[in-house]
Amino acid sequence: MTYTTQQLIKILDSELRATWKGERVILSCEDRIDNPVIAKALNMEKMGKVFAYQDFRRQIHKYQIEHQVSGIIWRECHYQNRSLSYPELHNQLIAVPGDKETLIEAKKSVINFWWDMTEGMNFWLSAHRHRPISLDSLEDFVQEVEWAEIDAARTELYLGLCWGNPQEYQYQWAKPNSGCHRIIAALDEPSSIKV
Repeated sequence: MTYTTQQLIKILDSELRATWKGERVILSCEDRIDNPVIAKALNMEKMGKVFAYQDFRRQIHKYQIEHQVSGIIWRECHYQNRSLSYPELHNQLIAVPGDKETLIEAKKSVINFWWDMTEGMNFWLSAHRHRPISLDSLEDFVQEVEWAEIDAARTELYLGLCWGNPQEYQYQWAKPNSGCHRIIAALDEPSSIKV
C-alpha cells in the first residue's frame, strides 16, 4: 500500500515534533557546515535537529517520486459567504509529474472567483510598497502566468499570479524563471498586511 499525500503530511508533522523534542539528532552536523568559523558560532545541537529533519524530508521526497505521490493539497478560500476550493503545493512536499498541470487547470476557476468577488474594488500590486495597478495591467498579468492562488481577509482579497517551478515561485532568487505577482483587492487602501 502506498501512502497518500495526507498520510505523508502527518508523518512529516510527527517527525518534526519528534525532532524538536530532541528525539532525532545528527551528531556529525559540524561536517556539513563548510565554514569552520560559522560552525563554531552556531548551536550544533539545534543544527543537528535541523539536519535530521531535512534528511527525513528528503527521504519523503524520494518516496513521493518513486511512488508518484502528489504534493498537492486543496485549500478553501472563504469570502463574503462564498467559497472556492483550489490546489496548492504543500510547503513540505515536492511536486511530482502532473502536479503543476493540476495547478494550471485550476487557474480559470480561481480567476473567475476573483473577478466575481472583486467587482467595484481597487487593485494594488504588492511589491516593496503597495502600488495601484490598472485593470488592463492586471488582465495582462492574468494572461501571462501559469496558475493562480487566492486568499482572503475580512475586507480584502489576495491573488497570487504564479509561474515556473511550484517549489520555487515564492522566492525572490528564483526570478525571472519562477515567481508570483501578488495582487490585493480592496474597496479603499489596502491594509498593512504583508502578502
